[in-house]
Amino acid sequence: MLLSWMAWTWQTAAFFVLVALALVAMGIWEWRSPGGAPRRGILGLDTTRGDRLFISLLGAGFIHLGWLAAFGAPPWGALAVSVLFAVAVFRWV
Repeated sequence: MLLSWMAWTWQTAAFFVLVALALVAMGIWEWRSPGGAPRRGILGLDTTRGDRLFISLLGAGFIHLGWLAAFGAPPWGALAVSVLFAVAVFRWV
């Protein structure tokens, strides 16, 4: 399998490793403390922990793209905004 079409840098590898770790952490969290029924948040949606993780990851992608378009690299500010966004999603959505 040829993977030369993608720029495999340490940052790319770190991204995929962190997403995999987030999925493993969510699996362990669910195993240790089953989430039970979905809850209804401020958006009026019934969401589970997995749904909130997906919303957080999707939002982080858009936050980073917007940051790069507005400010360019390095995206450390986007990382901080993404973490705050994820905390808010897990708390109120």
